[in-house]
Amino acid sequence: MKYPPPHHQDNNLDHMIEVIKTYPLATVISVENNEPIITHLPLILNDAGKLIGHIDIYNSQAQLLKDNKKITIIFTGPQCYISPSVYSTTQLPTWNYIKVHIKGTVKAIDSKEALKKSLITMTEFLETPDHKYVLDPDNKRMEGNLDYIKMFEITIESWEGKFKLSQDKRPKDIELARTELIRANQASIVAFLEKVF
Repeated sequence: MKYPPPHHQDNNLDHMIEVIKTYPLATVISVENNEPIITHLPLILNDAGKLIGHIDIYNSQAQLLKDNKKITIIFTGPQCYISPSVYSTTQLPTWNYIKVHIKGTVKAIDSKEALKKSLITMTEFLETPDHKYVLDPDNKRMEGNLDYIKMFEITIESWEGKFKLSQDKRPKDIELARTELIRANQASIVAFLEKVF
């Protein structure tokens, strides 16, 4: 795959690709009449280095995902508050997070055959590694919905990784922050989902 260079040279492209693969639900931002239009959609990176997605035709953003319009994409990885109590040295409170910002152009793919193939490919990717479900090419429900789904392809023009992971600390404190990021994410998801789901 050939990719445009990252926006800043200190970004690691492999790490940014890993964020996209692990956290494919993207914030997709278009602009119309100086107003941002935002949708959250899973996107996958294809072998040509382009992002592929699908959108409901009734979503107001669907009409903006074509004609090589400019688009901004944000992928979000783990994040959490880091208390000074976590570190082995005196520090201030901070927030650690992982984000990937992508800018590019988007075009609609109008082929029903390409849409169908893309839906199957995306399902296969999202079912990795166990593949408990396989979307069959002759699936009647999929066939019945093809008229209500638009496929689009994003050509990436720039990448920017925002990996704020206590890199300015001593090695021991970096490892302590990493441990806290894992612990906090595992603990917070259980507590949060018990409240809202």
